[in-house]
Amino acid sequence: MVDRSFADLSLAALYDALNPWGPGDDFCLGYVMSARAVLDVGCGTGRLLGRARAAGQPGRLVGLDPAAAMLVQARRQEPGVEWVLGDLLARDWRHAFDLVVMTGHAFQVLLRDEDIRRCLRAVRAALAEGGRFVFETRNPAARAWEAWTPERVRKADDGAGRVVRVWHQVEGPVVGDRVTFTETFACDGWQAPVVSRSTLRFLAPDALDAFLHEAGLTVVERYGDWGRGPLTPTSPEIITVAAGTPA
Repeated sequence: MVDRSFADLSLAALYDALNPWGPGDDFCLGYVMSARAVLDVGCGTGRLLGRARAAGQPGRLVGLDPAAAMLVQARRQEPGVEWVLGDLLARDWRHAFDLVVMTGHAFQVLLRDEDIRRCLRAVRAALAEGGRFVFETRNPAARAWEAWTPERVRKADDGAGRVVRVWHQVEGPVVGDRVTFTETFACDGWQAPVVSRSTLRFLAPDALDAFLHEAGLTVVERYGDWGRGPLTPTSPEIITVAAGTPA
């Protein structure tokens, strides 16, 4: 089920303002610009592929997302990209791409082991020989969720000159590798705040690598931040570049 913050058209329109282009986007853009065919899984508003096309990327660019409201933004931004509604099982992508990316911590919405296995098997099948899979998850050792509190308010313009305030709040004590939280959107011009509830899974590197290995994927690059620093216990990210394991 798609979270309300992505499924609601008015909230989806706020995404880029609340999550401006940053070092992670630059990191992934470098891979996209050098690829012949790219599949962006969980492409959201499509800004990564849209930026690549605007910068002259001539190859096949496909953005895939289960949230129709996000794809509305993507199609408005760049009609010259193939935007597909659905998940990795929506089509037969076999060996069609030399690059698959998942940005914006999209991998963390996969909550069940079987969801992860199904995703990674589909990624492996979609990769051409020599292809790469680039994605990131938050490092659970850094405990990013401890900063998701109502005191940390972000603001964005709703397009009509009104300021929308957004904050997060974690539900209950965090047990295991799943974190459930609410995201509240409030604006003086609205009748009431809008609340979206989400759960993310924080996998440790060894657990993540076990899933990759099972799917026939091998880690070829691993970083702890967007400056390509090494992964340490205090690193904010687990940034992975994987390739198909040789037969």
